[in-house]
Parts: sequence; structure tokens; C-alpha cells
Amino acid sequence: MPNECRAAVITGFNKPLEVQKVPIPDLEPKAMLAKVEAATLCGTDVHRWHGANVQPGIMPFIPGHETCGIIEEMNGPRTDLLGSPLKKGDRVLWSYPSCGRCYWCTIARQPSICPEIMYWGCNHSNEYPYLLGGCAEYQYVPPPSDVIKVPDEVPSPLAAAAACAYRTVMHGFERLGVIAPHETVLVQGSGPLGLFAIAVARDKSAYRVLNIGAPADRVKVASDLGADATLNLDDVPDPQHRIQWVKDHTDGRGADIVIQCATHDAVPEGVAMVRKGGRYLSIGAGGSGKAAVPVNIMSQHISFISVLIAEPRHWLQAVRFLATRQDLKWEGMISKSYTLDQTSQAFEDMAAFRIVKPVIYPHQR
Repeated sequence: MPNECRAAVITGFNKPLEVQKVPIPDLEPKAMLAKVEAATLCGTDVHRWHGANVQPGIMPFIPGHETCGIIEEMNGPRTDLLGSPLKKGDRVLWSYPSCGRCYWCTIARQPSICPEIMYWGCNHSNEYPYLLGGCAEYQYVPPPSDVIKVPDEVPSPLAAAAACAYRTVMHGFERLGVIAPHETVLVQGSGPLGLFAIAVARDKSAYRVLNIGAPADRVKVASDLGADATLNLDDVPDPQHRIQWVKDHTDGRGADIVIQCATHDAVPEGVAMVRKGGRYLSIGAGGSGKAAVPVNIMSQHISFISVLIAEPRHWLQAVRFLATRQDLKWEGMISKSYTLDQTSQAFEDMAAFRIVKPVIYPHQR
């Protein structure tokens, strides 16, 4: 192994990323080093590039928390989430490690909200273990991470997306509960979260799946993945008209289930689209943080559910869903590929909604 590798590094908010040489760390016992096959970006990466949701003094850092990699080195034997031995050459995903000791890990059994959980893509690249972001030729896999093998049927870019957007959706549906065959599901947003949520809702036998999103190319993918009816936000800027559109498709009641996969700012509008006694699931993050939920939610008998990241089993659920639903048109989810030297362009395209989801291949030139 070389002593260093190339990585795309954020050195200033909203500035072009710099491709730098970053040390390859020594592996502590049970740690692994993965050769990055594919790294996809999501809205969280763009938010961090803009300066949101990062700790002060984090510069420089390697972005990317959706990574599919091949095990390059292991310091001692490891098993995957299901207890099967791991070996060099396995194609894998790996979860965020939680502390395993706090109230949320041991009593509440909600490790996704552990106060000591370790994230990728927002870690100082000048401090050990350096390589904790996917926009690099290699990524460090800490010993506490649960590892999930990627089925042969799943392309590496889709597997990478399962390491964030898709596993969060699986967590959300778990918290949502059963979808009855008579229920209509509305998905707010047609980005990666929303598109995957459409596919899962369709798979869970929803009566109808509606989608409100933008721009037009994403809305088309929503239809390809199973949305029965779509509404382009760009064509209908008035929220009241969008609310009426939902009611027109639900006999005037509103959707049985609304799933927010856009931004916190969409919550008030989404709540107005739920029928009395319905369910509202909020997954998408970001936004101004000033969205006001109407007070009448209390008198509408609405169940409001939120979700934060995921637990290791959701990584497995997401990647196996992809493996067993080969009939779906997944090709629209990953819309453009980039080399490591083109990472800045990938961020710019993602921020401008010119693409659905970019994939970066660090070893391509």
C-alpha cells in the first residue's frame, strides 16, 4: 500500500474543492481500509459545502458519506452484519458506529440518535484517521462499524446511495408501519430520497402513489419508478393549488400518508395534504428551520413521525431491496458520473438541481 492517496478536500465553504494527497492511516485492530469503488453525493454533502451542519474549525475535510468500497486491507478477522467472515476483495458498505453504552444505545434501542455516533464526510482530514469521506481513493472503516456485503446484482453507484438516502428511507418506512392496500401515499420531493420512497411505497402495495417535485427530469424518474400521478412544482407555484391537486386525487379527503422527502420547509404544506386521521412522515432535512406547523394538526388526529439517519439493519434492507427489484428503472437515479478531479463540478451540479444524483469514481482519470 502507498503511504498516501488522492482525495477531494473542502478547504472553504462554497469554494472549489482541492484534490490533495492525504495520508493512509495505520489500521488499528479490527479496522479496515476500503478502496472506494463509487461515492455518491446527496443534499447533506451540499449543505456541508455551504457551511451547514458542520462543526466549527472542521476545515479541511473530505466530503462524501455514501460509499461503496472493496476491502483492501484488514487488521484482524472481521465478520459482516450477519456474522459471515469478511475477506479482502469483498464489496461492502459500512454503518455509522454508535457508542453502545448510552441510554439510547442500551435502553431505548435507538442507536441512530446516540450522542456519540460517528458520521462520515465531515471529519478533519489532517487528523487521524484522515480518510473518513468517500471522495477519496480509499476510506478508513473503524472497528465498531457494522459491515454489509453488497449483492452482485447491485451496481456500485446504487449500493453507495444505499449507504445514506436509501437506508434512511427504509428506517422511515419501518417507523411508519404498515401501508394498507386502500391507502394513497403522497411523496413530497423528487430527489434521491423521494424517488426511492416512491419505489418502496409502490412495493408495499399502496393503492396510489402521488408525487410533487421538480425539476421535470426528476419528475419523469418518479413516474418511471411507480408514481401514478405527478405534479411539477415549477408549473404550480401556488401551494393552495398543490393542496387542491392532492385533494382532487383523493376524493377530497387528502392523502392517507404523506412522506416529506424534500426539506423541513415543506412540512406545513404537507400537513395540509394529509387527511384527518392520516400519517405524516418527515425524512428530508435542510431548509430555513423556520417552518411553522399549523396548530390544527392537534385536532386532525394526525400521526406525525420523524426519522434520523438509520440503524445497521437499514443498510442491509436497502441494498437487498435494490438486489431483488431488478425490474424497476433504477438507471434514472444516478444521472451523471465524475472523476475525482471533477468533484467541484459534481457539487455545483447537485446544488443547482441539474442532476438527480452524481457518482464519483475516484480511481478513474
